[in-house]
Amino acid sequence: MADNTPEEAPKKGKLKLIVLLAVVIVLAVGLSIGGTLWFLKDKAPDEANGEPDETQEEAFSPSQYAVLEKSLVTTVQAEGRQRYAQVYVAFEADNPEALAATELHMPLLRSELINVVAGSDFLTLQTPEGRAQLAEDMLVSVNSVLEREGEPPLKRVLLRNFVVQ
Repeated sequence: MADNTPEEAPKKGKLKLIVLLAVVIVLAVGLSIGGTLWFLKDKAPDEANGEPDETQEEAFSPSQYAVLEKSLVTTVQAEGRQRYAQVYVAFEADNPEALAATELHMPLLRSELINVVAGSDFLTLQTPEGRAQLAEDMLVSVNSVLEREGEPPLKRVLLRNFVVQ
């Protein structure tokens, strides 16, 4: 019997070591998961205060464009003289229905845009502020035509190329 006691003692020591290692591994995994959740909790939106996350509400939708290949050419009055203006235009919209509507009503839109350019002052068109105002006036004119026709509005009118002489 004396021979059996020394063999049993090392088995109990190995069992304790295995149990201790298992507890340490489970504890490490638990702390890892807990730490990850704690760090991610700080990154989550604060919905408890009733503040919705603005980035989730506003889904990004890329703008779409329609380019007028032909320029708008008209005369502009300047100090009793006739000057020429040539404008290349593009339309920006959030939905494709508005761009399809511009294609459908293009003759009417071109006429309105030429009238807007022709009604502008030559000296004003030579300034950056005047060109920005021209783009705004064009947008108002185009959106009023589209509204009369029951179509969705455009977002912006972009001046691709602009020449006055």
